Amino acid sequence: MRFSANLGLLFTDRPLVAAIRAAAEAGFQAVECHWPYDTDQTELQAALAETGLPMLCLNTVRGRAEAGEFGLAALPGRQEEARAAIHQGLEYGQQIGARQLHIMAGVASGPEAEKTFAENLRWAADQAALAGMGLLIEPINRHDVPGYFLQNSDQAAALVDQLASPHIKIMFDCYHLQRQGGDLVHYFSQYQPLIGHVQFAAVPHRGPPSCGELDYRWLLAEFVRLGYQGWFGAEYRPVGRTEDSLGWLAALTGPGSGA
Repeated sequence: MRFSANLGLLFTDRPLVAAIRAAAEAGFQAVECHWPYDTDQTELQAALAETGLPMLCLNTVRGRAEAGEFGLAALPGRQEEARAAIHQGLEYGQQIGARQLHIMAGVASGPEAEKTFAENLRWAADQAALAGMGLLIEPINRHDVPGYFLQNSDQAAALVDQLASPHIKIMFDCYHLQRQGGDLVHYFSQYQPLIGHVQFAAVPHRGPPSCGELDYRWLLAEFVRLGYQGWFGAEYRPVGRTEDSLGWLAALTGPGSGA
């Protein structure tokens, strides 16, 4: 199993460039982030080259965060802003060598939102092909982001099937999907060919994966047994310093882990 540090939540007590170096020192083999756009691309690229860590993915911007927006791509009437955000993400990602862009749908519902999201994703798939990157869409649970357009893996899979683009995959976030309904192994086995990345954190409090209701030592190994060959992104909220929360990493990669 290969583990990535999500720098949107880990090592946040330092600038992003320093966080990349800290992730490498801690033993992570890759990094991913949320919104790196305020960081100079040249400095970020240099840190990735220095550490040898690939940048797996980043997010499109949320929109007006002060208004509670959590993405733009499914919002009717906001197509121009949504596509500008996708262009920004792909351009920035291409320059730093990122592999995937998570397109944030936003808080929306209904047929018009579904149509808007699908149209934006079709456009984005063409742009991603030119940039040499993939796209991710992620179900997010109703407790953390009430009203988010994508809320479960069935909905995400139906959309990916409808669009039929090799550039669009599902972000399978164990934390969000467990809070939304669980049965993770069933859904993972059903949709495994459509899954482009896996993230994880403790449930229900999104703390370190060594606690909570999910046994990740078993669960992630089961995903590998089912044929998953990708990365596992640690996206949890540490209590205190990230370095003090990493006992789970040795447990999942050490002898007897199945890694």
